Amino acid sequence: MTSAVAPLRIGNASGFYGDRFDALREMLTGGQLDVLTGDYLAELTMLILGRDRLKDPGAGYARTFLKQLEESLGLAQERGVRIVTNAGGLNPAGLADAVRKLADRLGIAVRVAHVEGDDLAGRYPDALAAHAYLGGFGIAACLDAGADVVVTGRVTDAALVTGPAVAHFGWGAGDHDRLAGAVVAGHVLECGTQATGGNYAFFTEHAPEKLRRPGFPLAEIHDDGSCVITKHPGTGGVVDVGTVTAQLLYETHGARYAGPDVTARLDTIRIGEDGTGTGDGDGDGDGGDRVRIEGVRGEAPPPTLKVGLNRLGGFRNEVTFVLTGLDIERKATLVREQMDAAFDEGNAKSRPGELRWDLARTDHADASTEETASALLRLVVRDPDQEVVGRALSAAAVELALASYPGFHVLTPPGKGAPYGVFDDVYVPHGAVNHVAVLHDGRRIAVAPAHHTRVLEDLPQPALPEPLGDGPTTRAPLGLVAGARSGDKGGNANVGVWARTDEAWRWLAHALTVEQFKQLLPETAELGVTRHVLPNLRALNFVVEGILGEGVAAQHRFDPQAKALGEWLRSRRLDIPEVLL
Repeated sequence: MTSAVAPLRIGNASGFYGDRFDALREMLTGGQLDVLTGDYLAELTMLILGRDRLKDPGAGYARTFLKQLEESLGLAQERGVRIVTNAGGLNPAGLADAVRKLADRLGIAVRVAHVEGDDLAGRYPDALAAHAYLGGFGIAACLDAGADVVVTGRVTDAALVTGPAVAHFGWGAGDHDRLAGAVVAGHVLECGTQATGGNYAFFTEHAPEKLRRPGFPLAEIHDDGSCVITKHPGTGGVVDVGTVTAQLLYETHGARYAGPDVTARLDTIRIGEDGTGTGDGDGDGDGGDRVRIEGVRGEAPPPTLKVGLNRLGGFRNEVTFVLTGLDIERKATLVREQMDAAFDEGNAKSRPGELRWDLARTDHADASTEETASALLRLVVRDPDQEVVGRALSAAAVELALASYPGFHVLTPPGKGAPYGVFDDVYVPHGAVNHVAVLHDGRRIAVAPAHHTRVLEDLPQPALPEPLGDGPTTRAPLGLVAGARSGDKGGNANVGVWARTDEAWRWLAHALTVEQFKQLLPETAELGVTRHVLPNLRALNFVVEGILGEGVAAQHRFDPQAKALGEWLRSRRLDIPEVLL
């Protein structure tokens, strides 16, 4: 790297709406930054904000951000740190106005700009929220014009990083490799402390005090698109190849990671420890907590933009029956039959449109406590009519209190029923979106759509490494030799699995086939599962189609965002070469 332009030091202070409140101040006081980002949006968040806006048309943005900014805006101005956030949600203009009012009240001179054009409600009148995922060039236009705070609506999570990088380095739309590097940096930063040891598969290898309060991550981005992922000195957590690899695999599909500005080639990433730092602040002088990412190749973006549609699907409710001691299966059968009869005995409108039963055998034989002697039978109901999932369910369940299996009780009585959402994604041409940067002085700058695009296609599967070879094996959990991280994308889930040594990779790449994956996770047996191979990361990425039903807001399964799907996989046993154990 020989660029004369200084690296851009950009941090993150929020991975979701509800993340650590003090993080904004911590990042501003913990060390030097040029830009501080905050990611507040997710599929579920857009539904929540949409419901807020139904009650109050002036709502629709993350109010927590304003409260955080109240104690940190002056500090950001003093330190020359610019703030970029998607906390605008469904109403970026409203949040920008609120930030100006806050600054006036605090007596701070601040230039606030915002980005709009993502709202496509006019195209999809039946949706509660319909928003295109915009790229980073609108953010860059705001920063180029001198904004101190930039508020956006629905942009890609990585756009919060690519926008400042474009403004800082002067990149153009054709700088695909540089943009792709910034996208990868943004993907690592977007979920906050998941890059610094949070939710990490091998957390037991680090001292508990290290992980008790992980610091938030930052990236030092260079003009060629390479970066170093690190954190402020003296903060908790860990930044190493493992924690960064875990986040790189989070909520991705194949080797092509598509966005509105560029398609990043995840198969080209080169990752390794960086020894140029000053250490992690713990006084041991190890120069750690620095991971270099380089070599990322980029391609023209696809010809369409993703649009997230959130709509109300109806109402849901649930009740969990506690089954204790002997005859668990027969107790479960009895109460199921009684509930079915109760629904049938009412009128036709009293039976919910959808019923789902799940029996969790949490009970142990000859248990020393009542709780460990008990299993949980969960009933989830959905229907367009709130009355059906509320009063009808309550009546059917509560009236069994003295008339069902021995030991009958429930965790909590059913409530009134709550609305649930459904998420869909559709795609529109770039030109269908009116992407606009609204500058701090009121000027409106149109952001041109991508002129050069490339249809997104799966890459051929790369060659696998040489097999490890024959030798004695032991039946053991996969997690002894592989890490995993999983997450949701609409109704699908992804499970990224990686090995930490070349030898383990030579085994994993051949052993963990789609067929083996389905055997280890029987819930996926009847679903479509695709395996993507990423040799540079020594990783496999599995995409499981439809396991989450209509998305996280529909709460289709016990783990509605598939957050623990990877940990379930790691707990499953298979024959592992003893040389790896």
